[in-house]
Amino acid sequence: MEAVRCFVTMCVATVVVALACSGGVAVDAAAAAAAAQELRRGFTAAHDRSSSQFEAVLSDPSGVFALGFLRVNSTMLDLAVLHLPSSFPLWRAIPDRPAQWGAPASLSFDGDLLLTDPASNKVTWSAAAAGDRVVLLNTSNLQIQTAASASSVVWQSFDTPSDTIVQGQNLTSAAALRTSDRRFAMRMGTNYFGLYIDPPLSSSSGVAAAMYWKHTALQAKAEIVAGGGATYARVEPDGYLAMYQKEGPPADVLSFDTFNHGVRSLRRMTLETDGNLRAYYYDNPQSRWVLDFTAITDPCSLPTTCGAYAVCVPPTGRCACLANATDGSGCAAAVAAAGGLCGRTGGEVGGLYWEVRRNRVEPANKELLPFENSPSAADCEARCARNCSCWGSVYSNGTGYCYFMDYPAQMMVEADERKVGYFKVRSLENPASGGGGGKAAGVKVALLVVGVTVVVVAAAFGAYRVWKRRCRTAAGDVRGQVGVDDERLSPGPYKNLGSFSSVELSSSFRR
Repeated sequence: MEAVRCFVTMCVATVVVALACSGGVAVDAAAAAAAAQELRRGFTAAHDRSSSQFEAVLSDPSGVFALGFLRVNSTMLDLAVLHLPSSFPLWRAIPDRPAQWGAPASLSFDGDLLLTDPASNKVTWSAAAAGDRVVLLNTSNLQIQTAASASSVVWQSFDTPSDTIVQGQNLTSAAALRTSDRRFAMRMGTNYFGLYIDPPLSSSSGVAAAMYWKHTALQAKAEIVAGGGATYARVEPDGYLAMYQKEGPPADVLSFDTFNHGVRSLRRMTLETDGNLRAYYYDNPQSRWVLDFTAITDPCSLPTTCGAYAVCVPPTGRCACLANATDGSGCAAAVAAAGGLCGRTGGEVGGLYWEVRRNRVEPANKELLPFENSPSAADCEARCARNCSCWGSVYSNGTGYCYFMDYPAQMMVEADERKVGYFKVRSLENPASGGGGGKAAGVKVALLVVGVTVVVVAAAFGAYRVWKRRCRTAAGDVRGQVGVDDERLSPGPYKNLGSFSSVELSSSFRR
C-alpha cells in the first residue's frame, strides 16, 4: 500500500511540475497526496498565506482530487475541490464576500464545514449542515456524513455545484450552474434546460433573467410525464448529456463529439465566463482537457460578444452600438436601478430612461421571447412603452409579430428592413444628446436659469433707468433726456425679450 501511495505521489508531482513550467496553477503535489482523507469534529486548518496557489487539506483515496484553499484572480481566497493533474477547480464555494489571499483565514469542522475570517470572527461560507465527518470521494464529490453509516449524507458538493458538473453528477432544478461572476446561469426546467443572463441586482431591479439558449427534450426514448417528478441532467461516460425524469432510458440525449467512440476518461461540463456551455474530457497521456462539445457556435448568439445596447453583424461577430457612450468606451452600459420603467422618459427632467429606435435589427434569441400579433410597428412600440417591465420591442412587418424584452437589449443582430426595434435605455449615458441623461437634464436647467436671470437683470436695469429718468424730470432736467436714454437703453440682442430668441434652447436639448 505504501508503494502505491509513493507511486501516486510521484506521478502527480511529475504532472504538476509540467503544469508549473507551462504556466499552470502551482500545486504542492506531495502535500496534496499526503493530506488527510477524513475530517472529524474539532478539525481546524489555518490558511498559510505564504503558499503559492493551492493549499490542500483533504484528499480523495486515489490522490487525484483535493479540497483546499484556492487562490483566485491573484488576490482572492476561495474553498475548492481541485482536479490535481490539471489544477482545474471542479467545485468552488464562491463566498458572497470572499477573503483576501493575504488575509488570515481558517477552515473548521464541528458538525458544519465553515470558512472563517479570524480577524473579524465572521463566517464567509458555510455548508449549513450537521454531521460527524467530511470525506472527499474518488468522484470529486465532497460529502458531510453522519456516523450512522457512509450512506447518511447530510450535505454534498454534487448538490450545490458552482460552474461545473462532472460525470455521474445530477443537475436538478433545485440547483444551477453559475459563472463565478454570477452573470450567467444554467437551469433545469420541466422538460428542458436553458442558459440565462442573470440580472445584476435582485428581482426588485425590474430586470428579469433572460434565456438566450434552450435545449428541449425530444422524448424519443422516454416520455416526460407531467407530475411524474423533477427532471435532471447528467454527463454520462459514453460522451453525452442525458435528461432524465426517472432512472432508465433517458428522455433526451445531447451528444458530444466523442459520443459512443469508446473514450473512457473523466468528463466535465462547464458554464464558462463568456456565457457558453462546453464539455471536455481529460486526456491523461497528454495531460490536458480536450474540448468535446460547444453549445453556441454562432458568436452573435453569445451575450458577451457585443454586450448590452449593441448590434452584432453575422457571421463575423462585428459589433455596432444601439446607443453610444460619450466617453469613447463603446456602447452605453446597462444600468438596472431599483423599480420598474414607469414614469417620464429621459427627454424630461428626472426621466427614468431614454428611447432609442433602430431599424434592421432583431433579437438572436427571438424564438425564446414572448410575442403578440400587432397591426403595426407603432402599435408594437406603444405596447412596450406603456409596459413598466418592458425594456424593448421588435416588430416584424413580415409576420406581424411583436417581440418583447423584459431585460436591457442584448444579443441584437443585424436583420432585414422589415424589422423595427424600439428600446428603453436606462443608462448613465444619454445616446440622444451625446451626454449623460442626468447631465443633459442639468444643462437644460442651467440654460433655463441663465435665460431667466438675463430677463430679470434686464428688467431691473430698465426699471432703474425709468426711475432715474423720472427723478431727473422732477429736478427739471428735461433737455431731451428721454430720447437720449431710449437710445442708450437699447440692450442689443435683448431688446425684444418677449421672443426669448437669444436664449432659445437648441434642438438637441428640446424634446
